[in-house]
Amino acid sequence: MNMKRIEAATLEEAYKKAAKEFGCSITEINYEIVQRPTSGVMGLFKKTAIIVAARKILVTQDTLKQEEEIQKVQKETTFAKEKDLELIDSNIEDKSKFIEDKLLQKQETDKVLDSFFDTNSNSKTEVNKKTIEYSKFDDDRNSPKNIFISKEIENKLIKLMNTSCFDIDIVEVDVFNGIAHIFIDGEDAALLIGKEGYRYNALSYMLFNWINAHYGLYIKLEIAEFIQSQEEMIVNYLKPIIEHVNENGRGKTKPLDGILVQIALEQLRAQFPNKYVAIKTSKDNRKFIIINNFNNSKNV
Repeated sequence: MNMKRIEAATLEEAYKKAAKEFGCSITEINYEIVQRPTSGVMGLFKKTAIIVAARKILVTQDTLKQEEEIQKVQKETTFAKEKDLELIDSNIEDKSKFIEDKLLQKQETDKVLDSFFDTNSNSKTEVNKKTIEYSKFDDDRNSPKNIFISKEIENKLIKLMNTSCFDIDIVEVDVFNGIAHIFIDGEDAALLIGKEGYRYNALSYMLFNWINAHYGLYIKLEIAEFIQSQEEMIVNYLKPIIEHVNENGRGKTKPLDGILVQIALEQLRAQFPNKYVAIKTSKDNRKFIIINNFNNSKNV
């Protein structure tokens, strides 16, 4: 489906502009409103209307035949055989929500996510061991194996971005120290992140499940400067919690979503290397972090 990003002063103008782009009437267009227009205050902070539109496809014998041929070609490629990645090819928003629901419902997948957030440290010895491993950071990105894997993952991600409706022109992958560092940027980077990062979270889960299963690597995904902004926000949020722990010896965060859990976990473990810092799951399947003393039988 050929989708286009349309921007205009009002939604009505955006609809008309989209119809003109596709050479059809407004009723023959499917669209998603990305940003509603606002008049701002005294001319400041004014926003335009932005939609993502595509012409409706009339189902005929010819189009059905074309679809069958396309599906046949896709099945013959290795990239199309990746079941997790197939979920993105036509409607990433709906399928992202489906994946998030599926991850919450399956216990086995939840265990995979726990490993993604690195929450297996249940003792002081194990935490200290991980701290030592990180302190002995070995940059092995130039090894032949990591160079090959980096290029292979990068090529597959480029194909993935090309099949989506998003304008993404930068995809870089660097593998070192057991982590695939992925950087994605482009005109539609903000759309790929989604409102409150829900598309970012879904894409992170899918990429982790694929890359961890096939290459045994963890991932760090950066889209534009999303992670940097989230880290700055978490630093400010954790300040009063850190003060509370310093005064009372223990504490916990509010429920956090997606990548925020991982960012907060890393910062709190760096702040309290001699305390028990771990992720817990609430009754409604939301994740939060506790900070406590080791060998405390009343860990919340």
